[in-house]
Amino acid sequence: MRSRTKDDVVAHAAAAADLGVLDAEIAECFACPRLVAWREEVARVKRAAFRDQEYWGRPIAGFGNADAEIGILGLAPAAHGGNRTGRLFTGDRSGDVLFAALHRAGLANQALSVAIGDGLKLRNTRIFPAVRCAPPDNKPTPDERDTCAPWLHREIELIRPTLKVVVALGAFAWAAWWPAMSAVYGERAPVPRPKFGHGAQINMPGVPILLGCFHVSQQNTFTGRLTPAMLDEVFARAKAVAGLA
Repeated sequence: MRSRTKDDVVAHAAAAADLGVLDAEIAECFACPRLVAWREEVARVKRAAFRDQEYWGRPIAGFGNADAEIGILGLAPAAHGGNRTGRLFTGDRSGDVLFAALHRAGLANQALSVAIGDGLKLRNTRIFPAVRCAPPDNKPTPDERDTCAPWLHREIELIRPTLKVVVALGAFAWAAWWPAMSAVYGERAPVPRPKFGHGAQINMPGVPILLGCFHVSQQNTFTGRLTPAMLDEVFARAKAVAGLA
């Protein structure tokens, strides 16, 4: 059933009985006209290196275990990564960095993520974005963020029984966590809200621990702002607080 309005998203997300139903509903979302136009234009025009490939060009579902103890919250799919391959952090440089780190941490069975069907499997982990469509300049508008939020909230609700820690990749994901936490766990965010920072850790009773991590974007990894050692420390801490170390 297609979601064409903000009210549709609210209703269809709430009605999703499991992750499979939720994923299917997400793939049929057309509620944000600017994002729909952009994702479809990118899929039509393509990058020269991928001109012989068929792009996904639709919203992206979460990926990983339905009983995950660790959640990784990102911003949105990349135009020529997830928007092309149909899976988050797949087929782009950010994913190369992320999955290599997850593999080193024992949270993924392989270090590369190039396409759906490549054999990649996560362990004890689920990855989900705050916004499900690739946005122009990687910058969703506040209205797009809020329209998409019910998908995120329902996904967290469905994995709530096992979820112990959330790693927020970047300030946008960090900010998206607080309304999600309130919607799913009924807990108000602290006032003032804790500031994002790499290595920041927020412990609140009755909700998953929140860890901050610089985003695995090329802007951060190519400049050395985020190093493999820094990622390794974050995922080692995530495993420890989740009881997996």
